[in-house]
Amino acid sequence: MTKADLVAEISEKTGLDKTSVLITVEAFMETIKDSLQKENNVYLRGFGSFIRKRRAQKTARNITRNTTIVIPEHDIPAFKPAKSFMQLVRK
Repeated sequence: MTKADLVAEISEKTGLDKTSVLITVEAFMETIKDSLQKENNVYLRGFGSFIRKRRAQKTARNITRNTTIVIPEHDIPAFKPAKSFMQLVRK
């Protein structure tokens, strides 16, 4: 499902016009990005959590040049689904 499909389905279910739904979806995604950038996790009860995960420093190899490089520790965005959401998907 693409963002356009999501907007169309929400618009159909709620009766709102697609433009309003698109603005809302965009604002929702921007708010999550801003919160994660400020190191704040986003918790949505019954759905899941958007969190920052810390990746440890590691050594990697560049096979074509036959060299090793050090990748410093860094944060990545991640989604952790709620238990009720996981059970729904597993059925």
